[in-house]
Amino acid sequence: MDDRDFEGTLVLERLATLDTLDDFFDAIDADDFERATRLMKRADLDAATIAIVVQKMKAADGEH
Repeated sequence: MDDRDFEGTLVLERLATLDTLDDFFDAIDADDFERATRLMKRADLDAATIAIVVQKMKAADGEH
């Protein structure tokens, strides 16, 4: 899972606004679901969007 999975999305736009993109992708690389979720909540993303991202992270587990 990498930035192409989110390219042009609200997720990246919001995280970029907070300058937390690198932290977010580090969390994804580490399969750190809690940290990724915390960053998305901080970016004021809705629960449905967060759930989709976490689902993508779980589906991509071991493929990065």
